[in-house]
Amino acid sequence: MGLVSKLLQLISFIGVLILFAMVAASAVAAAQAKPGCTHKCGDVEIPFPFGLSKDCFLGDDNDQSFSITCDGSDPKPKTGNITVTNISIEAHEMHVLTPVVKYCYSQSGDVQFWNNSYIILQATQSVSKTKNEFTVVGCDTIGMIGGFQNGDKYWTGCVSKCNTSLKSVVNGSCSGVGCCKVEFPYGWQYIDVHMRSIDNHVNVWGFNPCSYAFVVERGKFNFSTDYFKDLTAELRLPMVFDWVVGNKSCEEAKKKPNFACKDKNSKCHDPERRSGYQCKCEPGYQGNPYLPDGCLDIDECKDQTHNCSRAKGCVNTKGSYECHCPKWYRGDGRKEGEGCAANFLKIIPIAIGASTFGVLFLLIGGWGSYKVVKKRKRIERRQEFFKRNGGLLLQHQISQSELDVANTKLFNSKDLEKATDHFNDNRILGQGGQGTVYKGMLEDGRIVAVKKSKIINEGKLQEFINEVVVLSRINHRNIVKLLGCCLETEVPLLVYEFVPNGTLSRYLSDQNEEFPPTWDMRLRIATEIAGALYYLHSATSLPIYHRDIKSTNILLDDKYRAKVADFGTSRSVAIDQTHLTTLVHGTFGYLDPKYFQSSQFTEKSDLLTGEKAISLTRTPEAKSLATYFICSMEENNLFDILDRRVLKEAIKEELITVANIAKRCLNLDGKKRPTMKEVSMELEAVKISQKASSLEMCKRDDRPTMTEVAVMLDGLRGKEKQTMKEADLNTEESEYLLSTYTPSLSIDVGVGCSSTSTLDGM
Repeated sequence: MGLVSKLLQLISFIGVLILFAMVAASAVAAAQAKPGCTHKCGDVEIPFPFGLSKDCFLGDDNDQSFSITCDGSDPKPKTGNITVTNISIEAHEMHVLTPVVKYCYSQSGDVQFWNNSYIILQATQSVSKTKNEFTVVGCDTIGMIGGFQNGDKYWTGCVSKCNTSLKSVVNGSCSGVGCCKVEFPYGWQYIDVHMRSIDNHVNVWGFNPCSYAFVVERGKFNFSTDYFKDLTAELRLPMVFDWVVGNKSCEEAKKKPNFACKDKNSKCHDPERRSGYQCKCEPGYQGNPYLPDGCLDIDECKDQTHNCSRAKGCVNTKGSYECHCPKWYRGDGRKEGEGCAANFLKIIPIAIGASTFGVLFLLIGGWGSYKVVKKRKRIERRQEFFKRNGGLLLQHQISQSELDVANTKLFNSKDLEKATDHFNDNRILGQGGQGTVYKGMLEDGRIVAVKKSKIINEGKLQEFINEVVVLSRINHRNIVKLLGCCLETEVPLLVYEFVPNGTLSRYLSDQNEEFPPTWDMRLRIATEIAGALYYLHSATSLPIYHRDIKSTNILLDDKYRAKVADFGTSRSVAIDQTHLTTLVHGTFGYLDPKYFQSSQFTEKSDLLTGEKAISLTRTPEAKSLATYFICSMEENNLFDILDRRVLKEAIKEELITVANIAKRCLNLDGKKRPTMKEVSMELEAVKISQKASSLEMCKRDDRPTMTEVAVMLDGLRGKEKQTMKEADLNTEESEYLLSTYTPSLSIDVGVGCSSTSTLDGM
């Protein structure tokens, strides 16, 4: 009993496997229809885009081209009134059954029976030219078939004739004796079959009383003389329709949201000589391209359709397959190619490889050790550079000045080499006494200026570190921002914000016609520089003297705002120090007389000129710009030495006011010179007077009163307080600095006449 029980269990298990295989096969077949839709009518598969109900076929209530009728009374599906026997997705064909047209005559030649046949196809269907033929059977018959193609009607046909006997008729032949046939034209969507008789079958009535005509699939009808009498009208013969989707070409249809080719491994095909398109799976795939994931990979290795010389060497891939040879063999592995042949030469390289493995291992080990040692030396070299370039001094300065380390980033040398394309000469922005400046792009996309100092000795390290400390402390919109530095290289590197429009010197000398240096722009730039120097002299915790102010050290940003740059010669002065005794650095040119007498550099020693302070190219009397300017002022020749554009654009009173400020700045007695705060305020006053005039604030002669100027200066003081706050200054310090100055200005506000007033105690 135990053996019988086990046998029954085994049979049950096999039955389950068979059932599972049948269900799986059914699922694959059902996958041809739209999910959730009936996929069969009788024994005929109904694949999508065809369907038996709404939402199961491609189209809508206005387009029933792909709707298939399945009536319970008839086990065969129908398209319109035509019976369907098969639908092919791959060939885009529909196999149908169509009737035979029959005309029968009496012995006297009268028509006793006749039926016409016309077939109307759906808009997406047409009679296949390659799969069908029009056939006529009879010994006294003219058969004609008409149809529409692109809106025009055409006719074709043939004549079948016999003698008064069957001697000349050959079974299986349709050459015109008893049977004739013609090819079908392209793209007919409507067919109409008619027949005529020459003698109304009187001479052949004894063996052929009827004529027959029909469209039949090629190879499905074999002529016989037996058909002369018993080819019934009820007979249905096979016929093939071609079908397409829509009436657009592939190029047009792809632009539409209802494009029918849904599978990613499908392609669109334009059929020959008719509108509409067809979807087909790519080579190596089969299935239904009208369904998402409907095109399935063909496993050529399983179905034995591959061309590999060895079945085991076949490897299936997506949409294709590969042929491989076994180990120690060579060739392409294909039957129609090289096949696979033993490759004894491979043994020699393997033997050589095995024998040299030890040597390679030693070489790799030695190379790895070399890299480790080299990396260690590189690290030690960077540390050495860091110390030599003043890294320890910078750390000491940071601790002494209570500088926030987070404000200054220490860049990696590799990052800066990459940013500047290894300090390519094409990236050079400028060169000066302190070093060369390169344009670079950091990994985060920021454009920066990288200053590469010249080879320096230890005696100049204090100068470099001084620039780092000074710039790290500064936060002002008219002063170039230091982003960080790198001390790991042979020469130290500084990373600044990039200022795109070059130097003020180049801007003044090039005379850019698109953005000319107008009087308003010159006045604004001078005011911005004065404000920046005032900030350096007075608004920082330790006063900073630049000591090398010149037009080549003034940069212009994208909005042509001035930014003071190059702090290589600047120095900080403690609050309790009234003067700084040091050697003057920077560019040869204007020398503060106070410094010349006492070697003391003060807050009144920074001076900016539009041209070179000393120039050998000018006339002897104009060689010294300061002397030439003062002499011109004293001789009332100021307007003779000014730029023509300035004379044309500026109000003369404004020019005189600014010239007086410049003259006071050149006073030999430093105590009589204005501070940068005074210069900044007086230049702002000139700008305010400009704005007041342009806004037509005055009712009389379009001029502001001195009371209005005083009010505007009071507002300016409030604006400067806000500027100090935006510059991250200590609030109490800002209030103190702004409250210590009571301007005393001499401003000519008249237009066309001179009216000098003094403003005190504003």
